[in-house]
Amino acid sequence: MKGSEERVVVLIGHIIKATADKAAVSIRQTEKVIELLDQGNTVPFIARYRKEETGSLDEVQIKAIEDAYSYVKGLEQRKEEVIRLIDEQGKLDDDLRKSIEGATVLQRIEDLYRPFKQKRRTRAMIAIEAGLEPLANQLLEYSTAMPEEMAKPFMNEEAGITTVEEALSGARDIIAERFADDAAIRENIRKLTWNNGLIVSAVRKGAEDERNVFGNYYEYEEPLKKIVPHRVLALNRGEKEEVLRISVSFPTVQIIGGLERELIRKAHVPVAAQVKEAIEDAFKRLIAPSIEREIRTALTEKAEEQAIHVFSENLKSLLLQPPLKGKVVLGVDPAFRSGCKLAVVDETGKLLEISVVYPHPPKPEKEKSKRIILELLKKYPVSIIAIGNGTASRETELFIVECIKEATAGVSYVIVNEAGASVYSASAKAREEFPDLQVEQRSAVSIARRLQDPLSELVKIDPGSVGVGQYQHDVAKKRLSESLTFVVETAVNRVGVDVNTASSSLLQYVAGLSKVVAENIVKSREENGLFTKRNQLKKVPRLGAKTYEQAIGFLRVPGAADPFDSTGIHPESYALAERVLEEVGLGKKVLGKKETAEALADLDIKSLAAKLDVGEVTLKDIIDTLQRPNRDPRDDFPQPLLKADVLDMKDLYQGLEMQGTVRNVVDFGAFIDIGVKEDGLVHISKLRKGYVKHPLDVVSSGDIVTVWVEGVDKAKGRISLTMLPPVKS
Repeated sequence: MKGSEERVVVLIGHIIKATADKAAVSIRQTEKVIELLDQGNTVPFIARYRKEETGSLDEVQIKAIEDAYSYVKGLEQRKEEVIRLIDEQGKLDDDLRKSIEGATVLQRIEDLYRPFKQKRRTRAMIAIEAGLEPLANQLLEYSTAMPEEMAKPFMNEEAGITTVEEALSGARDIIAERFADDAAIRENIRKLTWNNGLIVSAVRKGAEDERNVFGNYYEYEEPLKKIVPHRVLALNRGEKEEVLRISVSFPTVQIIGGLERELIRKAHVPVAAQVKEAIEDAFKRLIAPSIEREIRTALTEKAEEQAIHVFSENLKSLLLQPPLKGKVVLGVDPAFRSGCKLAVVDETGKLLEISVVYPHPPKPEKEKSKRIILELLKKYPVSIIAIGNGTASRETELFIVECIKEATAGVSYVIVNEAGASVYSASAKAREEFPDLQVEQRSAVSIARRLQDPLSELVKIDPGSVGVGQYQHDVAKKRLSESLTFVVETAVNRVGVDVNTASSSLLQYVAGLSKVVAENIVKSREENGLFTKRNQLKKVPRLGAKTYEQAIGFLRVPGAADPFDSTGIHPESYALAERVLEEVGLGKKVLGKKETAEALADLDIKSLAAKLDVGEVTLKDIIDTLQRPNRDPRDDFPQPLLKADVLDMKDLYQGLEMQGTVRNVVDFGAFIDIGVKEDGLVHISKLRKGYVKHPLDVVSSGDIVTVWVEGVDKAKGRISLTMLPPVKS
């Protein structure tokens, strides 16, 4: 029993070390995070309120530990399973056990298990059943005898072996499978192929590619070790759409030559030719096809990981765009045939009025449409018009600019990324919110609200429908969904949520809250009135003690009797926060005032932390919150670029300096909205001077950037931009 307990302790230690290595953090941090996770704590809660214990790890690092821990545990479980399965066959020895236990990746475990894995009936199995295994063993002894003479005793009509060649062929099949199942051989071939192999694509005979989307890949090859993720996904899409045929080109001569030198001990004896033939068969028939699948899978997984990372970063930037607070907004959902839907919403997002105008063909009513717009601008204190960037967006922009020029009040407009608005508009959530509106009308409301508070509106949409990635439709849906959900959770908890105005769509992303509990909070609010203090949430059905602990720090109650209830200070730290205020002779009621912030700024955190017996990191967080109790982290990001006039591609010329909004970041550059029909592309090489590993290192979605026009291709609708200032002569 004692030995068993010791093995468990060793295993746990191994798992923790392996997890720390994989997540690139210290063992102590890993142990603490795993302990906190096992206690039922959420990633946002640990990141925000357990910094002292984790060494201030952020959400991404904690999630990396969680993912690594899950992977390593799965790896250990597979090791135990493989050891058990081989042991049940009576074929497990100490060396094999040590090799399996020492494996650090799943592929190594599967390679070691391969010879013992139950297979469907193979040619080698048939040969063994025919009694040819002794002949295979004799051939591998490299005697000087002739192979034909060695094979004669193994002819057996009952087993279907009627000729010498049939006997030798069966023996070669046995040898080939032995070589193919050898873990070391497979690993060497895998490494050689990664280092020296090519990915090759060719157009399929009779393929349909009318727009020549995959033309660059009709006759294409690239070293495996150099191909970048977005090209892998492009090739995969071409293959899926039956336009391209993709294959891996192996360094066959190098591989087979190396195997012959390693495996044929006596090249001059007659049986060497039989072994050589078995080696070629092992590689071409048994090893190459499976390693090609492994390599294609590995390339795809790496490419998907990169695509998901890019999508996640773009989504995070989109979610954290600053809200335009205190503005009445006119939302416009552009269209041609069905007209442009209009929605006026007040400062809180409440719908005031809806309408529709037809300024475009096929039935243009431009003057009438203009009158309707101007009447709305006169009736309501609209200061900003939000125009969706979908179909007819630029035509609608031209029309809105004409209206703005005739309006008496100063009004600006902004183009809003409407990706996913139609998904929300047709959803059950939208029908519940606006049961009397048509789908297109709901979309106009969503566009207006998305400008007012991007986070609150975007959480109503499936993250995968937001449309700020690259090749998001070509990656594993489950992995994409998990990653994007984590991004949304991180953004929501970083900003915090007003428990009295938040929708259930927003609340369900708060740490610890499920969809059911989020709906119960809204229901409780509707039935019992607004929450006036945090601890009232304890009465919400299904919101237990642990859920309350995890969620409450991210839930705000503006105007609460206890000012701390409207801040990011967790109730567990209220007493500590009061003691901090006492140190400067102040009370709760003066939070947010200039004199409070100034008094707190003079505190010596190190000495005060010692006096209050609290960690410096925790104390600093509390002081920061007391200084800026209503801080919205989104305010640190650039405000949307408001416009009052419009440009056309014909207005652009080389060297023209402009400001634009980053709409999307991809592996090869960034697309910038500069106010014309098409977004311009800043290639990765033009983002800044010097080497740029990835565009995300320089820009993020929503950034306001200065660019210069490099070139305009009016025929193709392409605009080339640069962020490198022109050299002055």
